[in-house]
Amino acid sequence: MTTPTPGPRKGTDFWALCLATLGVVYGDIGTSPIYAIRESFHTSHGIAATQANTYGILSLIFWSLIVVISLKYLVLVMRADNRGEGGIIALTALVMPRGKSMGGRGPQHALVLAGLFGAALLYGDSMITPAISVLSAVEGLEVAVPSLTPWVLPLTVGILVGLFAFQRRGTGGVGIVFGPVTLLWFLTLAVLGVTQIAQHPAVLASLNPWHAVRFFHENGARGILVLGSVFLVVTGGEALYADMGHFGKRPIRLMWMALVLPSLVLNYFGQGALIIADPEVVEHPFFSMAPEWAAFPLVALATAATVIASQAVISGAFSLTRQAVQLGYLPRLRVDHTSHKHIGQIYMPAVNWALMLACIALVLGFRTSGNLAAAYGVAVTTDMVFTTILFAVVAHLRFRWRLRWIVLLAAGLLTVDLAFWGANLPKIPHGGWFPLLVALSVFTLMTTWKRGRAIFARKFESRPMPVREFLRSIERHPPPRVPGTAIFMTSNAHGVPAAMLHNLKHNKVLHERVIILTIETQDVPVTPESERLGVEDLGMGVHRVLARFGFTETPDVPQILRRVDIPGYEYREMADSFFLGEVTVIVSEHPGMAHWRALLFERMTRNALRASAYFNIPPTRVVGLGAQVEI
Repeated sequence: MTTPTPGPRKGTDFWALCLATLGVVYGDIGTSPIYAIRESFHTSHGIAATQANTYGILSLIFWSLIVVISLKYLVLVMRADNRGEGGIIALTALVMPRGKSMGGRGPQHALVLAGLFGAALLYGDSMITPAISVLSAVEGLEVAVPSLTPWVLPLTVGILVGLFAFQRRGTGGVGIVFGPVTLLWFLTLAVLGVTQIAQHPAVLASLNPWHAVRFFHENGARGILVLGSVFLVVTGGEALYADMGHFGKRPIRLMWMALVLPSLVLNYFGQGALIIADPEVVEHPFFSMAPEWAAFPLVALATAATVIASQAVISGAFSLTRQAVQLGYLPRLRVDHTSHKHIGQIYMPAVNWALMLACIALVLGFRTSGNLAAAYGVAVTTDMVFTTILFAVVAHLRFRWRLRWIVLLAAGLLTVDLAFWGANLPKIPHGGWFPLLVALSVFTLMTTWKRGRAIFARKFESRPMPVREFLRSIERHPPPRVPGTAIFMTSNAHGVPAAMLHNLKHNKVLHERVIILTIETQDVPVTPESERLGVEDLGMGVHRVLARFGFTETPDVPQILRRVDIPGYEYREMADSFFLGEVTVIVSEHPGMAHWRALLFERMTRNALRASAYFNIPPTRVVGLGAQVEI
């Protein structure tokens, strides 16, 4: 049971946190200059590298950064933090009325499903971002030394394996290592940009949004489709929001305004100035900005930066998965806490290795970053649409903003979101189907697990024997009481655990002290310590303990028992016994959901992490009592 340290640190610790923020949060957005302008002038768009078109694309890029990242995410969406935690699942939890579960039915159920599908979409992004980022950087070798082209794919795969192997150090450790490299990267972006802008300062006229309007007017439908490539400059927005719980709002906002935004704008405008001076460099404008002597150092730095870029979406995937597990949308998975100070800094081995295999498959399947760019954007734009809708609902329900202002704000943001979304739809046949397929698969797993658990609870736990009736029974017919303490875990906080009844039925004894432990996950990220534990003396040596946790916390049963206040009781690891129900799910001929989903649920239950491992219960002190439940 871990406790977060709220708010950003002061002094040296705060600036270290800011540096770590660079290494985790802004890597994705920070590496877009390598390929965003190149893809905007891709031959498939039919947009010539003229001065007018360059000014138009630069204007679109600048105002996209301002509207989508600066305004939407940093100013608005980050206000909708769920007790400091960000991400679309945390946002979805805010949509539900206080005290109600994210499951069930009701007028807001559709919004919850939209939020879940939005979370599922981020898994596709978490697979594509490392693949396209690293591959695009290594492709810089083709510009410096064309003879190295055959080594691009093997080097990319090797770098990805190293990146995911490094994740076990946790986001904090990764951020501290990557932070200085990312700082050097952004400074390099700025210097490269300023060098080119100095030779063509008129490119700064692109700050005027009129150039974007004229670009659409002169290019028509082709200009609108270019938005699908312009969107690449803001693809880190959702990961930025998901990583808010790792570092807090203040470091994220400060680093954006002070360093990240200026560096990006300078570099994009520098590339534009170079293209205006020499349209032939449009195939690799980023690497062409550097002098010949800096070609290899820039490729090396770009490769390091793209490795770091992947960190935002990887750590975001860890956070989303842990939240989904705690809220009951995925089976238990192993969670390693990598920091004693920050509760959000975790490592999930199963998620990590699954992402690594998917990234390698994408690199080998698509083979070039240009091909991967065709698959990039569909999932993230869809997710951004859901985020805007959910934020509008939260602004109405929680912030109590005036409805007319919410409608105007949401309409403006959705206009931008839907424009990007529409521009990315043509990518679906060319690879955009992949993140949608991943999202659909994850969404199916989430909804199947939630539905299956509801059916299981109805059949196995819905009608437990009332505690008072049980106590009256053992008072009338006292069983032998053996020394020691027995802990029975149950998800039902009102009745007698089935494992307790089975133990009494088969072993004919009861321990002299019995603790019925229920762990309840609330729809908030972190439960205040004052509300953490509740203890009730039921009599006859039986106590009920209710432990409440938020969906970003991982319960630790030994730590819970060390803190409970029961007269005469002190937790002893090698003396107390834990009785857990070992339930086997059997699919009946007529389950409460589609037969294929029932079979999927049965397979998920068999592969879920055992309760003893998830709750950190000493395995040598666990007694499993088996039962079969037909659904």
